[in-house]
Amino acid sequence: MECPSLAIFLLLLVLVAPINHHHPYFSIVVVSSPAADTDSLNRTSFPTGFVFGAASSAYQYEGAANVDGRGPSIWDTFTNKYPGRIDDGSNGDRGVDFYFRYKEDVKLVKDMNMDAFRISISWSRVLPAGRISGGVNEKGIMFYHRLIDELLSNGIEPFVTILHLDLPQALEEEYGGFLSPLIVDDYRGFAELCFREYGGKVKKWITINEPWTMSSYGYDEGIFAPGRCSQWVNPACEAGDSATEPYIVSHHALLSHASAVNLYRQKFQQWQNGEIGIALNCFWMVPYSDSIVDQAAARRAVDFMFGWHMEPITYGRYPKSMEANVGERLPKFTKEQSSNLIGSYDFVGINYYTTFYAIHNSIGSKSGLRYKTDSLAEWRSEKDGVPIGPQGASFWLNVYPEGIRDLMNHLKHKYNNPPVYITENGIATTNLWCSSILCQVCLNEYINFWHSGSDSCSEDGANIRGYFAWSLLDNYEWSSGYTVRFGLHYVDYQNGMKREPKHSAKWFADFLLHPNHTTTTDKRHLCLKLHHESSPSF
Repeated sequence: MECPSLAIFLLLLVLVAPINHHHPYFSIVVVSSPAADTDSLNRTSFPTGFVFGAASSAYQYEGAANVDGRGPSIWDTFTNKYPGRIDDGSNGDRGVDFYFRYKEDVKLVKDMNMDAFRISISWSRVLPAGRISGGVNEKGIMFYHRLIDELLSNGIEPFVTILHLDLPQALEEEYGGFLSPLIVDDYRGFAELCFREYGGKVKKWITINEPWTMSSYGYDEGIFAPGRCSQWVNPACEAGDSATEPYIVSHHALLSHASAVNLYRQKFQQWQNGEIGIALNCFWMVPYSDSIVDQAAARRAVDFMFGWHMEPITYGRYPKSMEANVGERLPKFTKEQSSNLIGSYDFVGINYYTTFYAIHNSIGSKSGLRYKTDSLAEWRSEKDGVPIGPQGASFWLNVYPEGIRDLMNHLKHKYNNPPVYITENGIATTNLWCSSILCQVCLNEYINFWHSGSDSCSEDGANIRGYFAWSLLDNYEWSSGYTVRFGLHYVDYQNGMKREPKHSAKWFADFLLHPNHTTTTDKRHLCLKLHHESSPSF
């Protein structure tokens, strides 16, 4: 399948505020010019079968933390024990009440005329003790049956993630979770339960969401659950080793992934007729300069983030740059493990948000060894004082759409051009804005990328099969708590979690309802303005 024209994603990324005039809103301003170059986009610009959807995750959405027999996850423990590590001191105990309002939210997906909705299954909701021998929570099992049935009855395909960062706390306490090889069998048991229960209905499975995030943020920086790292990295960490634990955790995550995929293929895939993959995140890296050392640094940075997990599932080994820089601290695969990893996907999910400059740093960290500096590549979001792209509410996210095209070409040339779903992509706003016009950004390159259309993408030959916006709703954004909003729908946290469609949701609904609906943009003169009429109270 050829890469489609993706101009729609510009609108998804920038039209992110509610329609209600009491909230901030974005407007697109086209500056007239006699030389303006306009193109059109409509639903038929995308291949037949291309999937449009939105994404969610259990801990961020469901709430009902202590309802119907659910056991705690590592995120329950982390947020309640260390509220100071969350920007607003909040936790996900309530999420956005999805557990009680899923029917309402499924209707929001349907109202946008989307094809699919990405959900995850809370491991500790169905297996409170982490494994089947500890008891299956039938109320948890039935919740996901009802959710999946509701999606299907509304003509929406469920894309189901088995693990989205929320490991059961019971397994963390028993043997250290992903620090132990024991996790592989327990994860496989959980996956098998999911396949048996839901595989007749679910045709798209994702084993693990963002193992990089779990390993890097959870064990190198200590800012995500379970909050482990070297104390010299983050004094808030009570235990951990940033030099070794991230690599151990990802190693076991990869083995868990391969074990689940092999199980699915051997026992379920033929008669359930589904597909299985993994969701990997990647910040693309642009060399800070044209120097040979900065170009090499950019390649290493991509290896250490994306290749860390993509290389093993393609070739059964870690990237050579990681082997060289990490040395004996990098775990080794046995021949059998390597064989099981190779080709352990039917598709790859890509979570893409931003791009950084990479600059060579030959000294690493002066304080000690750690994952973040092992690549000898320093990330920067600006060059000569100029950001790489417009910044959203999240400090780490600068809009740089060219990065996804570069990443797709990287996948094509280095990793055999696998089938890809963009499983997450979006940009955040904050709860409060403080000026009448906060930013005005001419989006020349943005539009030239997304809207250069099928011609250039077809020449690239990227194998993109679908796109999922992050996210359907504003939600609990991990260590950011409720301080940033990625949703296509605004959630009023102070007024009964009321949902309200943003401009992007309305645009999406119209675009997908009318196959011949045309969107016209001026590629050289399209600018974005953010206006503010009145600040809501939160």
